[in-house]
Amino acid sequence: MWIPREQPPPDVRDVDALMIFGGSMHVDQNDEHRWLDPERELIRDALERGTPILAVCLGSQLLAEAAGARPHRMDEPEIGWYDVEITDAGAADPVVGPLAPRAELFEWHHYEAPLAPGAVELARTPRCVQAFRIEEKPAWGLQFHAEVTRENLFGWLDGWDDSEAVHTSLDPDAIRAASERRIEEQNEIGRGLAERFLAEAARTAPS
Repeated sequence: MWIPREQPPPDVRDVDALMIFGGSMHVDQNDEHRWLDPERELIRDALERGTPILAVCLGSQLLAEAAGARPHRMDEPEIGWYDVEITDAGAADPVVGPLAPRAELFEWHHYEAPLAPGAVELARTPRCVQAFRIEEKPAWGLQFHAEVTRENLFGWLDGWDDSEAVHTSLDPDAIRAASERRIEEQNEIGRGLAERFLAEAARTAPS
């Protein structure tokens, strides 16, 4: 496992596939988080080489940026559980397809990434793109947090007062109650997404 803030990036030629996750930082905070630029370079190199990529939240924004999009701050963040619509292209996608026609999924993001040139929208909410694939590349971006565990999610909520979320009108107690009911089902969804991505990675990885 590569932790960008602690280690130099690996040689992309030594990587069979990338699963890129998020964090509390934002895609444009290069000055505060100097490791973002080496991570960007790794993603660009992996995308050019055809290395399979599954990127989540901040990771998906960095992937979209590497493909030519311009991520930006949203007027209102998405934090909590949202109904995510799977597009027709998403329903036909080998990774996202089983979520069709829609799924209720956990979100925590203040930024969004519009579709990059050549990207295909796989899922959406009324506010933004929720999943995409880079055309002719084994590269997927997910804005929602399919990877989050109960422990992770409740840890984020415990830190509510020290996060940007405290400046919203959202109710962390309501989000916590909803999460108690829904997190196990989402964990199953996340495992399925990871399994399907790894199957595609094994099929499409460069030799």
